[in-house]
Amino acid sequence: MLSKIPFKMENLTDEDIDRQILRVGLIAELDAINLYEQLASLTKDEKIKAIFLDIAREEKTHVGEFLTLLLMNDEEQEDELEEGKEEVEELLEEEEEE
Repeated sequence: MLSKIPFKMENLTDEDIDRQILRVGLIAELDAINLYEQLASLTKDEKIKAIFLDIAREEKTHVGEFLTLLLMNDEEQEDELEEGKEEVEELLEEEEEE
């Protein structure tokens, strides 16, 4: 099931609009990746599978583009993304030590 836009434009301040539309772009691209990879997994035709997986890879590039723009426009998001990365690295280090 594809996601719906999770906000109403009239409820946003001018400064929030760009960040929210970039997040919607991310949601759309992630939905597309999931859809194309699921469709690829269903077909037995290797040509069709290859095309769906290639398109999914292109959507991953779009995720990177939207994420880059979001991080340029939302310092808190940038900080929290880095925090999340550090937390994962710490947890993985702890697991390796055990």
